[in-house]
Amino acid sequence: MPAVPAEAPDEHYRILLVEDDAGDALLVEEMLTDTDLPHTLRHRTTMAGALAHLATEPADCVLLDLHLTDASGVGGVDSVLRAAPNTAVIVLTGLVDAGAGSRAVAAGAQDYLVKGLVDAPLLQRAVRYAVHRKEAGRAAAELRENQIRAQENARLERGLLPAPLLTSDEVTVASRYLPGRERALLGGDFLDVVQTPDGCLHTLIGDVSGHGPDEAALGVCLRITWRALTLAGHRDAELLALLEQVLAAERTRPDVFATCATLTLSPDRSAATVHLAGHHAPLLHTRDGWAGTDAPHGIALGMMPGHGGWEAAKIALPPAGALMLFTDGLIEGHVGDGPDRLGTDGLLELVRAAGPLPPDVLLDHLVTTADRLNRGRHSDDLAILHLAWRE
Repeated sequence: MPAVPAEAPDEHYRILLVEDDAGDALLVEEMLTDTDLPHTLRHRTTMAGALAHLATEPADCVLLDLHLTDASGVGGVDSVLRAAPNTAVIVLTGLVDAGAGSRAVAAGAQDYLVKGLVDAPLLQRAVRYAVHRKEAGRAAAELRENQIRAQENARLERGLLPAPLLTSDEVTVASRYLPGRERALLGGDFLDVVQTPDGCLHTLIGDVSGHGPDEAALGVCLRITWRALTLAGHRDAELLALLEQVLAAERTRPDVFATCATLTLSPDRSAATVHLAGHHAPLLHTRDGWAGTDAPHGIALGMMPGHGGWEAAKIALPPAGALMLFTDGLIEGHVGDGPDRLGTDGLLELVRAAGPLPPDVLLDHLVTTADRLNRGRHSDDLAILHLAWRE
C-alpha cells in the first residue's frame, strides 16, 4: 500500500517514536507529557513496524533511533523518507555517536538529539521546529516547481502560439489557445499565420487526436512543417498531403490523426480559399453579421493516408469583414446540465449576441462563456484564430 502523505500540522502533532529500548522510549514519552505540545504519540520498536504504520497512518514527525534491530545508521532515515517524504525526521543518537546525527541531517533528517542530553523543553522545540522546517522546505520546493513550470510553459507557448509572420498590417490577427487538462503545459491543438511575398495570407488551425504530451509535440511538429512548406511555395491539397506524410512518420500510434483547416486570403482580400481535412468550416463576418461558410469536408490527416481528396472552396469576402477558425474544444462543450452541446449553431448565437467587440475582447468572451455553459462537464484543448480587415 502506498504511503499516506503527512498533512500540514495545525494545533496537533502526530509523533511516531521508533525506539527498541523500552527505557529510552519511556523517557521520551514522559518528556512529551511534561510539555504543552498538543500531540499524539505512537511507538514502534522496529523499522518494519514503523514503515507499516506510516503506510496507513500519517505522522508529522518521526523520532528515530539510529540503532534498531532491523535497521542501523542513516539508512533508516532513507527508509522513513521513502515511505513518508513529507514527514519530518529527528534522529536519536547516543553520547558516543553524535557524529551520526550530522550524517543523518545530511541524509535528509531535520535535526538530531543526543540521548541523555535532552529535556522536555528541548524536545518540544525540536519537534515543533523540525515540522515547521519540513513544511517550509516543501513549500519552497513547490514554489521552485511552479516557477520551472511557468518558465517551461512560456517556452512551449512560443512553439504553440507563434507570432504571425506578416509583411503588412492590412489584416489583424488575434488568437487564443488553452490546453484542456488542468495544469497542463500544452495540448494537441495548433495554429499559425504566414504572409508570403505575393501578398497572400495563409492560415492553419488543427487538432491532433488525444491530449497528452505526445499529441502536443506532434501538433507543434505539424505547425512548423506547415510554415516551412508554405514559405517554400507548397499550397492546397499538395501541402496537406505532405503534412499527412509527416504526421504518419511522427505519430506514436497508428490510430493518431489530426483534423485541420487551411485558409488563404487573396492579396486584395476579395476571396479566401479553404481546405478542410475533417475540420469545421470557418465563420464569416460581413455587414449583415456572422454566418457560417460552406466548404467540402475532406477526411482528417492520417485517417486514410494517401486518400485525402481534399477539395478547395472559394469564399467571396466583403470589403471589410472578419473570419474565425476554431477547434472542437470551443463548440463540443455542454450547454447547461443536459446532453446538448454548443455546436457551431450555438457558437453563431454567441458571436451574434456579443455584438461589435474588438477581436481580443470577443475571443475572451467566447472562451469564458463557453466554459460557463459547459460547467466543467467536457474538457478539451481549445484554439481560435480571428482575422479581420478593413476597406
